[in-house]
Amino acid sequence: MLIFLLIILSIHSLVNFYIFIRGWHGLELHPGIRPYYIGFFIFFFLAYIIARVSERFGHSAVTEILNWSGSFWFAAMLYFFLFILLIDIVRAANHFIHFMPAAFYANYAKTKFITLVSIFGFVGLLILYGYINATIVRIKHLDIAVNKTVKNHRSVNIVMLSDLHLGTIIGPNKLGHIVEKINSLHPDIVLLAGDIVDENIVPVIKKNLGALLENIVSKYGVYAITGNHEYIGGVVPAVSYLEKHKITFLRDTAVLIDSAFWLVGRNDKDMVRFTKKDRKPLAQLMATVDKSFPVILMDHQPFHLEQAAEAGVDLQLSGHTHDGQIFPLNYVTRAIYHPDWGYRRINQTQYYVSCGVGTWGPPMRIGNNPEIVNINLTFN
Repeated sequence: MLIFLLIILSIHSLVNFYIFIRGWHGLELHPGIRPYYIGFFIFFFLAYIIARVSERFGHSAVTEILNWSGSFWFAAMLYFFLFILLIDIVRAANHFIHFMPAAFYANYAKTKFITLVSIFGFVGLLILYGYINATIVRIKHLDIAVNKTVKNHRSVNIVMLSDLHLGTIIGPNKLGHIVEKINSLHPDIVLLAGDIVDENIVPVIKKNLGALLENIVSKYGVYAITGNHEYIGGVVPAVSYLEKHKITFLRDTAVLIDSAFWLVGRNDKDMVRFTKKDRKPLAQLMATVDKSFPVILMDHQPFHLEQAAEAGVDLQLSGHTHDGQIFPLNYVTRAIYHPDWGYRRINQTQYYVSCGVGTWGPPMRIGNNPEIVNINLTFN
């Protein structure tokens, strides 16, 4: 974990240094701005790091400001880096091909300043759009049929969501809106497919978010599994807090719901990294299940989907990927997960991977939308 953190900090520092130097060159025409630019850069470079360390000792308005500032900076840093890299590639190409007009270099200091201001403005608009988009939760409706007969049941109305990331960024306003949308769908059962908490449970407790979760109305209740972020922040206090607020966790366990269908929940695959203990094999879990009933599996990270098909699962629900959350990171998640978002079928097993309803890091979404998944699961 220490090596991983050192690698991340090194990359973070190098990217920021690259952005800083190119921005410094862009201020050649107005050197009086440079001292303010230095202060601006130091603040945003350190904001998230200081916030996460400080939160371990207590949550306050200062940590809240630092957390929000640093979170937005992650997105700004990505787009600044991409735009500056593109410009440097064009400059390098022009060095050999000479396709740029001479007027571009007539007053090069002015050209660099205009380019700098343009990039700042465009990145600012991207961040504004991404933030607004992340606040508008959509409902994704799915009709899924399972070829099994269930006595006295023709269908079940499932509301599934993943990656709430409750904490400093996702607070009472956003959660209250999500709960209202869930209840408007009149679910038979609500399934939370991991990453309910964004690492640190302290701001969740301080904002009393558990009380809002208790407002969810569902015929069979609210069931959840752990995600990797529950383990990052401490799985025991996170699960304990949520269970006190009417959330039932399935941690490598299975339960028969109303003599109609089985619900199986796996611990997140990253538990071995944090606890040095591995989760139960899926085959061992499925040995406790009567597969003449429909079987729904919740597994936070959509790896090795073929295992569910081999085990006789009818429907697997996952999250974790965020569909990259901000473009162009969706290309990274698509290279890793199949699918990283959406529906898939392998033999008789059907899958849905949600892009999530909350955000991690930057409180914004570009190229995808936060979603609550409403599944009309019918039985033949």
